[in-house]
Amino acid sequence: MNSIRPAQLQNWLQQASDPARPEALPVVLDVREPWELQTASVKPEGFELRHMPMRSIPARYPELDRHHPVACLCHHGARSAQVVQYLESLGFTQVVNIDGGIHAWSQERDPGVPVY
Repeated sequence: MNSIRPAQLQNWLQQASDPARPEALPVVLDVREPWELQTASVKPEGFELRHMPMRSIPARYPELDRHHPVACLCHHGARSAQVVQYLESLGFTQVVNIDGGIHAWSQERDPGVPVY
């Protein structure tokens, strides 16, 4: 499983972007629960932000393109790591875990994101 830290996201976005399809932004898939999104959320800058709670992934993964870059995000990185493994088992080819989750995001990318 591939992982990146929030501080590495910008480099990953640049590498994952398809110059032939500039409108097709990489996806950050937030797998936290709705109450967590209300507590703290990230701003979509250079990526498409999608929310799918972890428990909904088995029913909703067809909404994602198996060959499109997806970076999974949760609170600390454990749930998103499980989602990455699940998506890889389904044939997703460009999926990474955001190690440290939104907690690390607040420390490394945007201190305005509340820590909980």
